[in-house]
Amino acid sequence: MSRAILLLISGPAGSGKTTLCSRLMEAYPSVRRVVTATTRNPRPGEEDGVDYHFLTPEAFKAGIANDEFYEHALVHCRHYGVLKREIDGKLDAGQDLLLNVDVQGAASFRKAAAESPTLAERLTTVFVELSFDQIRERLLGRGTDDEAEITRRMKSAEIELKEAPHFQHRIQSQDKDADYAALRDIYLGAKGT
Repeated sequence: MSRAILLLISGPAGSGKTTLCSRLMEAYPSVRRVVTATTRNPRPGEEDGVDYHFLTPEAFKAGIANDEFYEHALVHCRHYGVLKREIDGKLDAGQDLLLNVDVQGAASFRKAAAESPTLAERLTTVFVELSFDQIRERLLGRGTDDEAEITRRMKSAEIELKEAPHFQHRIQSQDKDADYAALRDIYLGAKGT
């Protein structure tokens, strides 16, 4: 039996990370999404432990103090993070995991892996890379963001793209099928199959 892995995917807005993750989980039902933690309230239909681990601000802060997170951040006055128990327990049980995080979160995982040989041997990092023209075209194509939001995301993308060399694998985004084929090959290679 091959070892369980944590496949971490990052990239700028418009890179198609969410679509890639969904396709991989659909094709390989043994791959599960990492359920992250948050202090925001559940939205209608969301379930604790399925969509997020919904924590009180006090519980989240206690978890930070007790070193229970691989990474965490304060975003729009709400805490978000990845609990160590969410990853370690499932990897130990043989579950492959998929985590879609920003470049700061990926940096936290690389740091944690540098301090944990067990995590290091299971972590595979992937960055989905694309040009500024591709990013802008895809963000405009969504039709969900106004010009100010697109400008903000483009500025963030400029910073995020500079982080690409720190990832083990880079996918030069082309189209959904080519990008998925590249991700599938990285996953199968990490599994040794």
